[in-house]
Amino acid sequence: MKILVLNCGSSSIKYQLFDMSSGVVLAKGIVEKIGLKGSFLKNERFDGDKVKLEGEILDHQTGIEYLLGILISEKRGVLKNLNEIDAVGHRLVHGGELFQGSCFLDDVTIKGVEDCSDLAPLHNPANLKGIYAMKTVLPNVPQVGVFDTSFHQTMPDYTFMYALPYSLYKKYGIRRYGFHGTSHSYVSKRGCEILKLDYNKTKIITCHLGNGASITAIKDGKSLDTSMGLTPVEGLIMGTRSGDVDAGALTLIMEKEEIDYSSLNTLLNKHSGVLGISGISSDMREVESAAEEGDERAVLALRMYDYRVKKYIGAYAAAMGGVDLLIFTGGIGENAYETRENICRDLEYMGLEFDKQVNNGSRGKELVISKKESRVTVMVVPTNEEFVIASETREIVEHHTV
Repeated sequence: MKILVLNCGSSSIKYQLFDMSSGVVLAKGIVEKIGLKGSFLKNERFDGDKVKLEGEILDHQTGIEYLLGILISEKRGVLKNLNEIDAVGHRLVHGGELFQGSCFLDDVTIKGVEDCSDLAPLHNPANLKGIYAMKTVLPNVPQVGVFDTSFHQTMPDYTFMYALPYSLYKKYGIRRYGFHGTSHSYVSKRGCEILKLDYNKTKIITCHLGNGASITAIKDGKSLDTSMGLTPVEGLIMGTRSGDVDAGALTLIMEKEEIDYSSLNTLLNKHSGVLGISGISSDMREVESAAEEGDERAVLALRMYDYRVKKYIGAYAAAMGGVDLLIFTGGIGENAYETRENICRDLEYMGLEFDKQVNNGSRGKELVISKKESRVTVMVVPTNEEFVIASETREIVEHHTV
């Protein structure tokens, strides 16, 4: 079975084509600047062949036509024709309480995704563009939605509720939903697989650290709590997102700066986080370089970033009554070995014995970075959200056609 995985943003389409029989990614790439000047497609084939094509890509349907065209092209393609695509899996950000897991996308479920757009106005409408476009271009190919939020639907009410009037939850669904679910699910299961642990009897904390970042407590195979909330703004400090902040500070900022909701939303999502603190960049590598040169605000940004992660680890260990496995993933979690060391420093009280020598210089590979005698195993597990989406798409389609 060959499955095309799509991750559609407001002006981009990331894609990977999987051959599920071999697990090989036949092709992957991105369509960028859709509807803007200078739009282009980058494609990389399994054998390393790369190409960048520039052209006028006015909308997502045109973008999908472009990427499908490259997949079947005589010179650059990997398919003889589009009939070889058996299914399409979409990354969908928000499923609210309506979607407890991945689902076959038909008229009813697509309407459900549309109804969840109020909860993710920056993400769901963009995700839906890919669904609409694929429905037009390849109407007979089954489509499946895999939600960032569904893994966290096991959270109990006392962890997902906010202490706001209960009527607001009933009327508008205002509660913690959590995100990065496919990543947290994959790395936690993969970590247990590597260590030969029973996933359903293990206390796990997963740290997905990238430009967007979240941390999840997984107890006995279920998400117990997670740092992101109603939206992806809550929780850890991120590249440009603030993470946790006193709601009173927000009303004060609106009053003093005389800004409206839209401006505040932009402030929290685009101008805060590591960028807002450092004044340098949202890229951790650039901030680390500045810190090494003695930039005080860069040093402060890194200290705040590491402290916030450490604080959540301690809170989640308390919530679960201990922790067996701590996992780092995401672009920063997989590659920033100094960040991992700083986060794990002073956690010896938990029984965590960190192996600096093994950790130092290690980037982007599966690795245990704690000592053998450590009661808490610390690992790096590179995430593979696209493979999770492809796998769930195959399961849904096979079940749906039975």
